[in-house]
Amino acid sequence: MCEDVVHEGPNRRALFVTGAAAALTLNGVGFASGAERGAAGGVAGRAPGSTETRTVRGTLPVGAPDFVYLPVEIPAGVAELRVAYSYQKPPVPAGTQGNALDIGVFDERGTGLGGEGFRGWSGGARTEFFLRADDATPGYIPGRIRPGTWHIALGPYTVAPEGLPYEVTITLTYGAPGRTPRPGYPPERAKGRGRAWYRGDCHLHSVHSDGRRTPAEIAALARAAGLDFINSSEHNTHSAHAHWAEHAGDDLLIMLGEEVTTRNGHVVALGTDPGTFIDWRYRARDNRFGRYARKVRDAGGLVVPAHPHATCVGCNWKFGFGEADAVEVWNGAYTPDDEVSLADWDSMLVASVRGGRPWIPAMGNSDAHRDPDRIGGPQTVVLADDLTRAAIQEGLRRGRSYVAESKAVELAFSAAGGRGAHAGIGGRLAVDRDTPVTVRLDVKGAPGGTVRIVTDQGVLHTSAPLPESGTGTVEWRTTPSYAAYVRAEVRHPATAPNLPGPLTAFTNPIFLGRS
Repeated sequence: MCEDVVHEGPNRRALFVTGAAAALTLNGVGFASGAERGAAGGVAGRAPGSTETRTVRGTLPVGAPDFVYLPVEIPAGVAELRVAYSYQKPPVPAGTQGNALDIGVFDERGTGLGGEGFRGWSGGARTEFFLRADDATPGYIPGRIRPGTWHIALGPYTVAPEGLPYEVTITLTYGAPGRTPRPGYPPERAKGRGRAWYRGDCHLHSVHSDGRRTPAEIAALARAAGLDFINSSEHNTHSAHAHWAEHAGDDLLIMLGEEVTTRNGHVVALGTDPGTFIDWRYRARDNRFGRYARKVRDAGGLVVPAHPHATCVGCNWKFGFGEADAVEVWNGAYTPDDEVSLADWDSMLVASVRGGRPWIPAMGNSDAHRDPDRIGGPQTVVLADDLTRAAIQEGLRRGRSYVAESKAVELAFSAAGGRGAHAGIGGRLAVDRDTPVTVRLDVKGAPGGTVRIVTDQGVLHTSAPLPESGTGTVEWRTTPSYAAYVRAEVRHPATAPNLPGPLTAFTNPIFLGRS
């Protein structure tokens, strides 16, 4: 093993500013010099299995760019790249952000937006990773370690007032390049039941990002939760895509995607083509989101802003909803930020019916990472023509869905009026303005729950508590001139005065009237 070479100090080489975003490139790290290279492009004197290590230390100041790139000159003949990093976390006063530093890597194809050179990202979930032709740390993409300038990507998420001291250690192992297995992906179809209601959870994390569960464990828990489909959604990496095939089956459709985790909010790319990577390195003020939303759709996916009012750093959604195919209104255990998201979504429904604009369906997902996070809590129940990627996406896109806290909860929501006209969730009851309309909700699995009928005029009907059996029917009558849409909520008993109880379930709207 070659003795460590340590570079101290900030090592700044260039500051690239694009719009409001900035990226800092440090001085590069070199390994074997040109004089050491063999005539065939190999590295003279490097025995297979021998290693060489470099360590870089520095401090990032308050106000550091979102991304700091450390160039690493990789010589020929490298079989494995291994990177370890650490950083100091000094105590900070209450209300002050401490240090948090993410990490990833780009290969010799570069760091340009779009991710041609992307080889993996672990955020702050790991302190080290490796890549080689036949394998890589979860979150990273296996493949040959080709010669050229690679970049370790550092992401200072938050920086303490005294700065962020860091240390990065890069170790190369020399040897034959090895072979990369051809990846296998899950099928786009499961057995299904024809046109039916299918249950799914489209926001999940495994060991391939900051989760603690393996794909096998997630698939088993999804089946136990009564789910028919799930979607892989790791933070800023598609490395899990090649690890789901063996866990799919006739009873479980596994779609592939990503949680695109920007500094101005998170968005689930739902059901993209296998191997699709969506870049996350931009803010709302950079005006780049539309480009990557289109890339999601070009790859066959849906654009779903996640937990838009979450309070975690960087989680609050700042990109607007003009590119959204659906919005994740309910995320995990029901909390006040979900209540805000629900109210915000309802306001968007009101604006859509009054302004003649397209409406955005709602969905709910668990965002489960580890125990005790409950996969399928909540889950989106979709009316689809079959259990296929395309059919599930079509049901979500059209809003033919409701959200329930578990498999125990079932809803049937409809509106009827006129001469036998009938509409279900996500549909339109096309009757005249003054035609009497009967709205009906059948509920199972909500003991003691309260039903609320919500329209563009607000909450217009609240039921008595359901019986302890959890089964009941609520009917309400209106006209399209009084309610442009109707949707239903089922609530747990209230836990505080003058506030509604947490959600048990809610539906997408049924629109009333001819336009």
